[in-house]
Amino acid sequence: MENLGFDNGKYLQTQSAHIRRRLDAFGGKLYLEFGGKLYDDNHAARVLPGFKPDSKLQMLLQLKDQVEIVIVINAGDIEKNKVRGDLGITYDRDVLRLLKIFRDLELYVSSVVLTRFRGQPVAKAFQARLEGMGLKVYHHFDIEGYPSDTARVVSDEGFGKNDYIETTRSLVVVTAPGPGSGKLATCLSQLYHEHQRGAQAGYAKFETFPIWNLPLNHPVNLAYEAATADLNDVNMLDPFHLEAYGETTVNYNRDVEAFPVLVAMFEQLLGNCPYKSPTDMGVNMVGNCIIDDEQVKEASRQEIIRRYYTALCDHKKGTASDEVVRKLELLVKKVGVELSARSVVAAALEKAQVTGLPAVAIQLPDGQIITGKTSNLLGASAAALLNALKTLGGIRDKLHLIAPVVIDPIQTLKTGYLGNRNPRLHTDEILIALSISAATNPTAELAMEQLSKLRDCELHSTVILSEVDELMFKRLGVRVTCEPVFG
Repeated sequence: MENLGFDNGKYLQTQSAHIRRRLDAFGGKLYLEFGGKLYDDNHAARVLPGFKPDSKLQMLLQLKDQVEIVIVINAGDIEKNKVRGDLGITYDRDVLRLLKIFRDLELYVSSVVLTRFRGQPVAKAFQARLEGMGLKVYHHFDIEGYPSDTARVVSDEGFGKNDYIETTRSLVVVTAPGPGSGKLATCLSQLYHEHQRGAQAGYAKFETFPIWNLPLNHPVNLAYEAATADLNDVNMLDPFHLEAYGETTVNYNRDVEAFPVLVAMFEQLLGNCPYKSPTDMGVNMVGNCIIDDEQVKEASRQEIIRRYYTALCDHKKGTASDEVVRKLELLVKKVGVELSARSVVAAALEKAQVTGLPAVAIQLPDGQIITGKTSNLLGASAAALLNALKTLGGIRDKLHLIAPVVIDPIQTLKTGYLGNRNPRLHTDEILIALSISAATNPTAELAMEQLSKLRDCELHSTVILSEVDELMFKRLGVRVTCEPVFG
């Protein structure tokens, strides 16, 4: 059973209550910028054991009748086919995915905003698709001098150029598929237009990390730095909060650096700024719901190790800079953890040393470590996956789950028709073969039933996984690391 460090039930209660209070403070209309992932915050679930990936969404369901969701996407990201790394899908596809999730939960999504819109053909095609689904689509544009030239930004030549988003509910949640989408600018643009119309409205920010009421160098806050190493985000003490209240709180560099500009904008928009610090703007109650600090610290150290391995592999592929690797290496040292603390690493390396071939190790929920080796039939990933399913199902290791009559045609297809010289089966192919066998083989069916138990299991490979295997393990919810070595 998982050792919990976070009280998810308490979080749902306290967070929704706090947002209600902030909503009331602004007279009944609040634009709430949602940083991070609204639906599947897997990072939070990893570093806060007990936090559910959809906790923030469940919290919003408690405010369901008041909530209206606006999804923001940068038109340039659509044009560049920008990919969400944790899911392996493009930002525009993620918008469609989020729309379906929200609608299935009967959360009201009123519109999508295309920010930094310059008439990009792919963005216009995406708009047509959204409108075909019955959604309103608005355009926001590049604003010269944003954000520092507040006189221009807060004017008809600035926010005034943007479309006004028609909203009907009191709590407008502004979310996006990823960073750089323009959530803050969208909220501020709305405040400008509301003010021009003589309406009263406010702004607040929901950002899970860094956690403002934990120490600056707490591992969970350092894990946030690890997660954003490529963005150059740095945790820092909030000097404005310290000056205003004499209290030490944690924020991050971009919010602290931008705060004087936000103050100037609020003063132009509302006549005065309702906040004395970046911390004041937040509504995050996560830190108040940690129930076992040691569990959270250990989970965060493990996350930093995983992020470090990912950076090493990305560097090997040419997609991460030396600076990112150095930053992750420093964070590993800062939290005082050795890479050997990730137990699947030693197990995988030992298996590879014995066999002389790539190997994979998976740690199951009870702590047991299962390995898989490379063979003529299976890649190490597929072998480890089958071995894990056997162990979880209490199936004897010697039993064959998949008959040769199922495997042979797949290998023939790969080598005889698709031009693949390697007949070994990948994880997706072995699962297809297993599912076919499950139709007539009760033991194979039992193995298939174990797949859900792999969620949150740890895995390490002695070589960089193929895209197919990596994506499959992500879909199964397995936490993957690899040695920075090509197989």
